[in-house]
Amino acid sequence: RDTSMLRVLLGVALVGTACGVVVPAHRADQETGAESRQDANTYFAGQTSSLGVKSLEDFRSKHADQFARDALPCDDESNPAFKMQCASVSRAARMGGRKFKVAGKGSNQLFSESFRPEESRHFDVQKSSSFSAEAKKTFDLHYADGSHLRGFTGQDQVTMGDYNAHAPFGVITDCNSPDFNGVDGILGFGLPRPGSEMPTPILFAMTDPGNTNSNAQSLKRKFSFFSTDDAAEVQLGGYDPDTTQGTMWYTPALSQNDFIVGVNSLKFGTSHGSSVELLAFKSETQRKFGAPSIMDSGTSCLVIPADHMQGQLSNVPWDDFARNWGKEKSFWLEIGEKTWEIPFSSWYLADTEQTCVQPSPDGMQGLLVGDVFFREYVVEFDMTDSRPIIGIAPLNKQYTPVTRNQLANYELHQAPKAKLSLLKGEEIMYPAEHSETLTAVDRIPIVNQKGTQYFMDVSVGTPAQPFTVIFDTGSTVFGVFTYKDQLPDTIKKELPGYYFSQNLKTLAQVPAAPKRAARG
Repeated sequence: RDTSMLRVLLGVALVGTACGVVVPAHRADQETGAESRQDANTYFAGQTSSLGVKSLEDFRSKHADQFARDALPCDDESNPAFKMQCASVSRAARMGGRKFKVAGKGSNQLFSESFRPEESRHFDVQKSSSFSAEAKKTFDLHYADGSHLRGFTGQDQVTMGDYNAHAPFGVITDCNSPDFNGVDGILGFGLPRPGSEMPTPILFAMTDPGNTNSNAQSLKRKFSFFSTDDAAEVQLGGYDPDTTQGTMWYTPALSQNDFIVGVNSLKFGTSHGSSVELLAFKSETQRKFGAPSIMDSGTSCLVIPADHMQGQLSNVPWDDFARNWGKEKSFWLEIGEKTWEIPFSSWYLADTEQTCVQPSPDGMQGLLVGDVFFREYVVEFDMTDSRPIIGIAPLNKQYTPVTRNQLANYELHQAPKAKLSLLKGEEIMYPAEHSETLTAVDRIPIVNQKGTQYFMDVSVGTPAQPFTVIFDTGSTVFGVFTYKDQLPDTIKKELPGYYFSQNLKTLAQVPAAPKRAARG
């Protein structure tokens, strides 16, 4: 039925001139979403087929409770439980470098070694003629796994792929996580957060129309990411159609501040029909909202709930997965009424005989959809409007990721924003619409470390100082290391005294109590 409706929607869009259809008025006590009503009225008024308009009105009626919302589900004060669940997965996705990585086989320790700064390249502020410090803007980032990053804000010339701009970034003076051994910092591609004291996320800073010291002002504020077994690629400005095998399907995010989608079903088994449902929602209303889930390249594995999600589930997904564990089984995620398979070859790491599925930490009420998903699908993150849009398409396994930066123009398919703007709650995926507009896409190689962590090359300063940083779609932080003892006295004097009286790499690291692991 939904497929037929989709055909009608697409067919209507192809008909010639508008005919001015009047949408019936709505009672104030039935709907309060003025913005969503205006979106719907504008869209319906442009249709040319009475049959098509009737179908659209039927569709709108079916989703009336979603159109009535002014707030997105993750931001809706009238649904505090769901809002809190969204916040919990958002916190987990911002855990920085370590997050949910695959530990050594048989090990329950998150930190089995210390951070070794001598293995990383450090930014020398005195060798850059374009650097300026904002030492009063300091940050202390604490993460649930015990990781801790400390530093201050700087401004300098940043180069990423074929683009460069004068932009803010984090100058990291201290770190205690061994996840950064051998790398030089972190590159977060997440969304800016209201009230955050962290520097503006780098992609937003580079594409800021007011940034006159940038060659990326016209770059579309979107990117895509995917991985193979031994390589990966990020594409700035959109996606290369050659990387996909089939249609790119889009759904709006549930939050303005995070790449959160609702997973309505998570099944596990040898076939979709015979699989076990791991998200046994107690009510249909809860199932329609789904479990808030973040598409996160900084998480290696699939992280699933290890409790009843505040009583919304009649089961514990992690327990059911552990009981039904078996080789050659797949996961099936339902997002926006579309089902996406994660096969055994993606969630089981054959080289190390490890299961790349993990239980959520205490307090997290949802899922983190990590690298196991990016090895099967190209995911596009569209931030061109106030509400992010997520696109998913099967990965073309014959595509070879680039080994150097390549900038080209593509005639792309694009997100059907007119349809997506209608939905405020229950999410549905729509296929891309064809666009004859040429879009610049910069393809940048990513180093893939055993399918569990990704690294990207950037440079900072004048002349440019090169760095290799962790690439993370779930974080907003872009920062590189520096030696605090080598900072100029003018900067040292502005930093808090405890920056020099404490050394984070010697501080105790306290990981959460481990949960039992599945076999493998």
